[in-house]
Parts: sequence; structure tokens; C-alpha cells
Amino acid sequence: MREVDEAEFREFAAARMGSLRRVGYLICGDWHLAEDAVATVLVKVYENWARVRRADNVDAYVRTMLVRAIIDEKRRPWRRETPSEAPPETAGPGDGQGDGQGWRDGVHDRMVLGRALRQVPPRRRAVLVLRFFEGLSVAETAAAMGCTVGTVKSQTAHALETLRGLLPEDYLLAGGEAVR
Repeated sequence: MREVDEAEFREFAAARMGSLRRVGYLICGDWHLAEDAVATVLVKVYENWARVRRADNVDAYVRTMLVRAIIDEKRRPWRRETPSEAPPETAGPGDGQGDGQGWRDGVHDRMVLGRALRQVPPRRRAVLVLRFFEGLSVAETAAAMGCTVGTVKSQTAHALETLRGLLPEDYLLAGGEAVR
């Protein structure tokens, strides 16, 4: 690789590393797996930088690579075995923790949502992360996941239904929308 190309790649990687790690974590729910997937993707991007940088949207191209790397890794037989953990200690009603307006606060909400999100199947979780965390359109999400727009729409509907079923009832309003 030429020095100019390598400098360009380094700049790209440094600028996107944090965002890619967060997206990876939200898709798979495991920081270590997310970091491994990002590292794997960046190695592939480095090896093919001359071709990758010519893509219409380099960020979308790399994000697609990341989604596929995580889904592929989750399909590996050794990833299906997960050790059980003791439930984390969390603040509850009336224990005096939170923001002074009851027992809920942002940290607790993120923990509850994260726990529920990790139980959503990987492809559906990927749709939720790309659509609602990354803010991609339906078409952009379809391109990133290598599927049709209709698949993204149906997967989004199923994923939201699954997520609503996993959240505690007090996190939902009568219309099925999150309280916060």
C-alpha cells in the first residue's frame, strides 16, 4: 500500500473506530465480540483500501461488512454456548436511588433496554440498531444487511414486537410505545 493510501486509511479507521465499536456492541451485545469483529473488518478494509475507498458510501460499505462479520461469527458453533451469569444487582422501587423522580433513571433504563435487546435474535437486533441507533433509512438498512426493503420492514416490525414483549410492562404505554 502506498504511504498516501495508508495515511488515508489510518485517518478513516481512527475517525470511525468508536462508532463501529458501538454499533457492533449494540448488534451483538458483547464488547469483546464487537471489538473482534471491528478488528477483522478493518483488516479486510486495509487489505482492500484502494477498492473500498472508491465505494459510493465508504461508511455504509464498512458498516455492511461489520453486520455480516457479526452475524457470521454468531453462526459459529462455539458461539452458541453461553455461560450463565448471576443476575446483576439493580436498583428497585423505593430504594432511594435514581433521579429523585421515582426509581428510574437513564442508567437503569439503558440496562433494562440492553438486557432486552440482547435477547432479540441477531438479524432483528441488527435491524433495530441500524434503523433506530444509526438512523439509517429502510433502504440504507436493506443495503447494509444485503436484503430487500420488505424484509427490513417485516424484520423491524417483528423485532419491535419481540422487544416490547421482553420489556417490563411498566416501560410501555397502552399504545405500545416506550415511556422514555
